[in-house]
Amino acid sequence: MLAGTFVRASLAAAIITVAAADAANAQGGVYTATLGEMNAKTGEVSTAQVHQILADGSAIVLDSRKRSEYVAGHIAGAQNVSPPADAPAGAYAAAVEKLVGGDKSKPLVLYCNGQHCQASRTLSDQLVAAGFTNVRRYQLGIPMWRALGGPVEIELEGVLRVYKIDQTAVFFDARSAADFAKGNLAGTHNVPADLLATDGLRKAPMPNNDFNTRIILFGQDGKQARTLADAIGKTPYQNVSYFPGSFDALAAAVKTQ
Repeated sequence: MLAGTFVRASLAAAIITVAAADAANAQGGVYTATLGEMNAKTGEVSTAQVHQILADGSAIVLDSRKRSEYVAGHIAGAQNVSPPADAPAGAYAAAVEKLVGGDKSKPLVLYCNGQHCQASRTLSDQLVAAGFTNVRRYQLGIPMWRALGGPVEIELEGVLRVYKIDQTAVFFDARSAADFAKGNLAGTHNVPADLLATDGLRKAPMPNNDFNTRIILFGQDGKQARTLADAIGKTPYQNVSYFPGSFDALAAAVKTQ
C-alpha cells in the first residue's frame, strides 16, 4: 500500500515537472519565434533578440511605419526617419544613410505592423538595393511585441492627440500621491510608481471590463513612467504605452493646445 502511494506521488511529481518544463519551453518558443520566411533578401530576428539588441545597443531598431503611426506608439528605443508621403523614390534609403552617418554596414533591424505588413519588407529591399549590408527584420512586429509585454513609447504628439481629440485612453500618472495632489491633468488617475512594491497596481482603477483598452502612462520623468509600464507589462493588458518625457513638458503642452 505504502509502495503504491509512493509510486503515485512520484508519478504526480514527474508529471508536474514535465508540465513545468513544457511551459518553459513553450514560452521560450514564443520569444524566440520568427516567421521563417523563405527566399527573403533579409533575415529575421525574434522578440528575444530585439530585447537583447535594445539592451546592448548592437543595432539600430528602425520603425518602418509612417511617422503618424510611430508617434502613436512604438517599440521603446526604436527610431523613425520616414520621409513625407510625397517624397521622391529613394528618399527613405537616403534618410537611413544619413541616420547611420554613411556607414552602410551598420546593423539595422526593421519592424512594422506584423506578419502581413509590407513596410519593413519594402524598406529592407530598398536598403539592400542601396548597398546596405547588415539589414534584418523583426517581421512579427509591434503586435507581437505588445502581446509579449514589450515596452512601448508614445511621443508627445501622440499623447496630445489621444488626450485632446481621440479621448480613447485611460491615463495613469506615476508620480507620488503628494505630487499628484499639488497638480495633475484632468481625468487622469494616480498610480504611484513608488507604491508598486506594496501592491499599488492591484489597487489601481484598471479597465477590467476590456483588457484591450488603451492605457497611457506618464510620470515625473521617463524613468518613473517606464517603471509603471514594466509593472503593467506583467498583466494581461496589451495596449499600453508610456510617455518618455517629463510631466512638466506634458502639462505645458496640454495647457497650450
